[in-house]
Amino acid sequence: MESSRPASAEDIPRVVELAELMRAELGAMRGGPLWVEREAWPEPLADAYDALLARDDALLLVGSIDDAVIAFAAVVVEQLRSGARLGVITDLFVEPEAREVGVGEVLVDALVEHSRAAGCIGIDATALPGHRATKNFFETHGFTARALAMHKRLGAEPT
Repeated sequence: MESSRPASAEDIPRVVELAELMRAELGAMRGGPLWVEREAWPEPLADAYDALLARDDALLLVGSIDDAVIAFAAVVVEQLRSGARLGVITDLFVEPEAREVGVGEVLVDALVEHSRAAGCIGIDATALPGHRATKNFFETHGFTARALAMHKRLGAEPT
């Protein structure tokens, strides 16, 4: 059975393993190398996720099937200039073999509920260009595009 729960310090090594898989998968896609440099949590990942776990304005979750952790997700609540709050999904990853069985849905529902409870006016998530499965996943859960990031390469970019 699919489930999610707040991550604990004991989950951090597994979260790091999953985050490394996510970085490898997304880093190979169009826009991925710059995503790794700009949006992904910095190395060392264990320290980054430990710090995220300790934040009052964030939620780090693990997702599982029959108690085996096969996914993780995180949301950070940002305060906007107006004082309003916005939930920003920073991580959402399910092991490829476990996709399309409901764990991602359980995680995103928990992130949305957390953001709602935190008084957020909305929740954002990133999908890399051409990553149709991610875009479709979020659209299925009521997300719509509100901005497109346009980029012009000026020289060598991260590889």
